[in-house]
Amino acid sequence: MKMFTESLTGRTIETMARGLDSASLRHRVISNNIANVNTPGFKRQSVIFEDFMPSSKIRAKTLHSKHIRFSTEVLVGRPKIIIENDTTYRNDGNNVDINQEMADLEKNTIYYNAIATKLASKFRLLKLVAQGGK
Repeated sequence: MKMFTESLTGRTIETMARGLDSASLRHRVISNNIANVNTPGFKRQSVIFEDFMPSSKIRAKTLHSKHIRFSTEVLVGRPKIIIENDTTYRNDGNNVDINQEMADLEKNTIYYNAIATKLASKFRLLKLVAQGGK
């Protein structure tokens, strides 16, 4: 059965699942940064990926010329949480910028929702195929 679904989807579902996992991790890290915005000495954390596949891009199709066009690099590595020690915004050593964190949180939420919507669509299509198009 696994080979059948792989032939229908390629690695799409696996890639989308990894995207959801990475967005979930990023959300937790951003939430932790926000929770510690007033903690003296707290250093901002972020999520990076050890390896990227820069030559492979996922292109979103747009239906209208005014739609936002975007592409994202395909993740091939594992996410890694890093502590950013290179900046300090305040005298107490904290380097969390609440405005940046809120913007990052919104961007990540949009990213997560887009992947979840596409993944749900893919599963609906697989269900339709499994039911013989009925």
